[in-house]
Amino acid sequence: MSFSKPILHMVSGKIASGKSTLAGRLSEADGTILIAEDDWLAALFADQLVALKDYVRYSAKLRAIMGPHVASLLNAGVSVVLDFPANTLEQRAWMRAILDQTNAAHKLHVLDVPDALCLKRLHERNARGDHSFAATEQEFHTVSRYYVPPSPQEDFMLVYHHEAD
Repeated sequence: MSFSKPILHMVSGKIASGKSTLAGRLSEADGTILIAEDDWLAALFADQLVALKDYVRYSAKLRAIMGPHVASLLNAGVSVVLDFPANTLEQRAWMRAILDQTNAAHKLHVLDVPDALCLKRLHERNARGDHSFAATEQEFHTVSRYYVPPSPQEDFMLVYHHEAD
């Protein structure tokens, strides 16, 4: 019997680029679980998330406990789709630290979606009211300023997803 290595799937892309949608599809594979930052933040800190600085603070708290948990799952042979943004060097360094505690394989999925399409999706998502957090267009632009696309020098296995309307 042949066993494959567990995989840590990570996602990078701007707000409303489709990260959570892709993460959901990836998590349908056998032996794979999804851990979604938005779900955890909403359950634990929703009433305290008012500004971007709040997200930064509570996301850091969540990463502190989730890192060892994700490493344990990977070491137990469970593949993980980590629906946390891999959008900055700091966020990806945290993900690299998880990988360094395991022998898991990994894929960093990069969603290359034009801003106009992200904004269209954001407006649609906000109108539906089916997302834990309804970002405004201004918040989209503010958060997008911090987005740093992954580079080959970071030594992740990059998988690009290009989408158009």
